[in-house]
Amino acid sequence: MALGLDDVSIGVWQSPVGQSGCTVVLPPDGTVGSIAVRGQAPGTREAAALDPASSVQHVHAIVLSGGSAFGLSTADGVMRWLESKGRGHPVPGGAIPIVGAAIILDEAATDPDARPDADAGWAACLAAGPDDVEGAVGAGAGARVAKVGGLDHLRPGGQGIAVVEHGDVVVAALVVNNAVGEVIDQDGTVLVGTTLSDDQERWPYDPEVITRGMEEWMAAMGMAAEPSAGTADPTAGRGNTVVGCVVTNAMLTKAHVHRMADLAHDGIALAVRPAHTSMDGDALFGLATGRVAASMDLVATMAVEAVATAARRGPVVASHEFGA
Repeated sequence: MALGLDDVSIGVWQSPVGQSGCTVVLPPDGTVGSIAVRGQAPGTREAAALDPASSVQHVHAIVLSGGSAFGLSTADGVMRWLESKGRGHPVPGGAIPIVGAAIILDEAATDPDARPDADAGWAACLAAGPDDVEGAVGAGAGARVAKVGGLDHLRPGGQGIAVVEHGDVVVAALVVNNAVGEVIDQDGTVLVGTTLSDDQERWPYDPEVITRGMEEWMAAMGMAAEPSAGTADPTAGRGNTVVGCVVTNAMLTKAHVHRMADLAHDGIALAVRPAHTSMDGDALFGLATGRVAASMDLVATMAVEAVATAARRGPVVASHEFGA
């Protein structure tokens, strides 16, 4: 029962030669979908089609991937797999699957051998099943958090899952946490943080910390840093983001699905500090399978809790796997 729902499945693929991968969420036919973006530097596919003002109502899959913009090609493989199953928006002579995608920047961005591609998207669909998969797997394989202390002091980010239930209403979240910020527990303490000592300043209080780290990282990847070295501009090298998918069995309109996904970003703000920075490309998809009547406000409240828990679980599970 993936994400607490018996008609949803999750599949993952991981690179055999690098720390990267992709994750696919396959909902049932008739699922209403939308997207909400709060990050300044997102990488997405079908965001315009999933805008609440567009005519597209139904979504057939969501794929989250590493590899930066190259990873958006995983959606091609997911589309081909869905087409082979006859799933998609009906057109004369066939069907066109609607596949939303979002990416994080990991080491596969500059390593073609490790990069998730269309074949990876197909493989993730083949692997899809009822099990919830967490930790350094799928799109979370190369995710890292707590870059506020510089890239020498970051921690594993991973992929987390949380399910919240109220009566018959189910709201679940799958979150890949590649944030610049540290992961914060419910009581405000640092759950997964930078390895800097407590007496050392973090970004944004010491903006030069992360600027130096980003410039070193960009140089290692053969990329030119902007602006020039020595300027404490925290927007240099935007390689961070929290991406995810919120799924509910509630009956919601597309506008309400968008509202759910938008408010669910509050969960990121609860679990990550700082959140939604100029260096993050945060994007959350929303899916409603339409099985149970429920108010949008109830579903949105549950979504915030689910996203916050999932955003914490990924780094915790991944850190345990790495022994960090």
